[in-house]
Amino acid sequence: MSTLLRDRRNLLTLFLALRLTLLVIYQPMLVSGVERGLTTFGDFQTYHTFAALSAQGKLPYRDYWYEFPPAFPLISLAAYSVAADFGTYALLLGLLMTAADLANLLLVVRIGRRIHHDETGIALGWVYALLAAPVALAWWTFEPLVTFAVLFGLVNLIEHKPIRAAASTAFGTLLKLWPLALSAVAARFLPVREAARVIGVALVSVVIGVMIWYAAAGGSRFFVPSLAAQFNKASYETIWALLDGNYKTGNFGPVADRFDPAKAYELQGNPATIPTLPRLLLFGALGAFIYARVRRFDARGVVAFATVTIVLFFLWAQGWSPQWQTTLLPLILLCFPTRTGVLVAVALSFLSFVEYPLLFARTGDTGGVIAGAQLPVFTMLVLARTLLLAGLCLGLYGELRRVANDR
Repeated sequence: MSTLLRDRRNLLTLFLALRLTLLVIYQPMLVSGVERGLTTFGDFQTYHTFAALSAQGKLPYRDYWYEFPPAFPLISLAAYSVAADFGTYALLLGLLMTAADLANLLLVVRIGRRIHHDETGIALGWVYALLAAPVALAWWTFEPLVTFAVLFGLVNLIEHKPIRAAASTAFGTLLKLWPLALSAVAARFLPVREAARVIGVALVSVVIGVMIWYAAAGGSRFFVPSLAAQFNKASYETIWALLDGNYKTGNFGPVADRFDPAKAYELQGNPATIPTLPRLLLFGALGAFIYARVRRFDARGVVAFATVTIVLFFLWAQGWSPQWQTTLLPLILLCFPTRTGVLVAVALSFLSFVEYPLLFARTGDTGGVIAGAQLPVFTMLVLARTLLLAGLCLGLYGELRRVANDR
């Protein structure tokens, strides 16, 4: 590798230059109520709509239900308190996500160096910097923060820093629930006392966060519906959705629905053909099988086990969101620092973006439902993504069955 590519300063400079230049060219804004710029097709306008309710004295969990845990709504409200207009709000939020993604880049390099070697670590940084998905998704969602929590948690698990690992797990869980998967990694790879510290501190921190959340909501009737909303969704964009006949995204209804607690429990789609519990038992048994069969207990095994745990969760879940690839992409590259790993990462992104926004952006006439000639394409995309993730699980299982010096 040449000195030009080995110099991490060049990597960071070009990483930021690309994103900031795109920001200058495609500034987020609303033009006659229509979103323009980097945030188009993302969720920033939705985030802004709910944050703007604070100007009327209405807050999430207290005056309406909100489907995410408290960490991100607090961040969104803080951004709105600084700048109420959409353009500046989106700018602040997007720059924060870009900063989180910069941290993710540094963590990819750091973990890559730790589990492979220096040149591979910096090479993985260059590959990650050139992927299109992190650029777009940092201006669409708050997923880079979730990715940061997972990667930072992995670094600290590898380096046996239980309190930091626990704090990162708790932070990720207060953004979205599935970063709790790091607890399974701690249980499998750390000594018993150290694992107990990670899991115990993480769970206590989450409970304290939820209690503060509940107190701030004043025991509102919207608190429990906020917790339950994600679990009451109909299936979407998965093989389970194909079986159920749900050919739409997992978006909730209009803003007006948020002021009715009953709407959080209303199934917007067909009920599950295969209920959640049987699927949970199936994937739980598969996870337990992999857990028991692990032979690789080095740092590379930690990352591979975390990845397979997260992938199994995504395969089990009733829905799929394209932004979830934000966390998967760096993990795929770290587990498979090869041409195959790069192709898997690119294929996952391509399949996800063809599905959304390419297909779903053309469903205005059908109320957001895939129909007609688009349905076979949608079906093929969902099946292809599912097979890709299943194949990734098999590859990760193979990695976990190798001993550390068995190449």
